[in-house]
Amino acid sequence: MGMRPRDIASRMAARRQKGAAQAHDGYVRDTFTLPREQARAKARDYLTRYPKAGYMSAVESWRELPDGAIEFTMRRLPSAD
Repeated sequence: MGMRPRDIASRMAARRQKGAAQAHDGYVRDTFTLPREQARAKARDYLTRYPKAGYMSAVESWRELPDGAIEFTMRRLPSAD
């Protein structure tokens, strides 16, 4: 049995609300859209600049777009006090 459009809309709304809550969790987020190899290099550079030990840095999301580009979001704490 498939999902009804109303069910899909409810699920999407819940995801949006979760995303809004994450925006106020103290992390700084940077989103990039780059070709795959440039995306890998950018993520490595980001983690070098903002080490996980000091900034709790991570790749939060990573997805391939229909044109083959990679859209990804990096997150980190604003400072490493």
